[in-house]
Amino acid sequence: MLLVTFILPFYSVETYSIIKNTASHLGAQNANNAWIMNACFILVGILCVLEAWLHLGKFWFQKAILSVFGLSLVFAGIFQHAPIIEGVSFDSAEDKLHSVFATAVGFSFVIYAVSSAFIEKAARHRIMDISAGLAATFLSVLMFYFPDFSGIWQRAIFIITFAWLIFMLERMRLYKKEM
Repeated sequence: MLLVTFILPFYSVETYSIIKNTASHLGAQNANNAWIMNACFILVGILCVLEAWLHLGKFWFQKAILSVFGLSLVFAGIFQHAPIIEGVSFDSAEDKLHSVFATAVGFSFVIYAVSSAFIEKAARHRIMDISAGLAATFLSVLMFYFPDFSGIWQRAIFIITFAWLIFMLERMRLYKKEM
């Protein structure tokens, strides 16, 4: 998904800016090649749900929250953002649903990251968990206050989120093996 957010802008609408526009804009209604970004949202979402159920074992709260994260990604891919090109007709209900699910992705990630600190063994991992949640929150706030740089902030969130998820879930996989 990270590669797509950096490469697809060259094959999207002419006005797309990697600095200003988000991944949701790559998957927007009537955008060139939007299906690629939306397929990524859906695939990554499904993989997150599978990872939750494969590796989080007895940690039901974290399993549920990571599943909400994954399902929200799936629905953010199904329901598309409004076009970034002015004057293009679009389905406003679909745009609103996309916004709801994209917001759920953000909140569920922060809750998952912070709650993961309660199931980690090592203090350094607990610190990393809380730091990932705080970083995602801080960068989301920057998106609100400095929207002209939303593309940068969101890509930073994606890098932090998915790198952290990979390492955290690998620790959980190894922890589950020890049991």
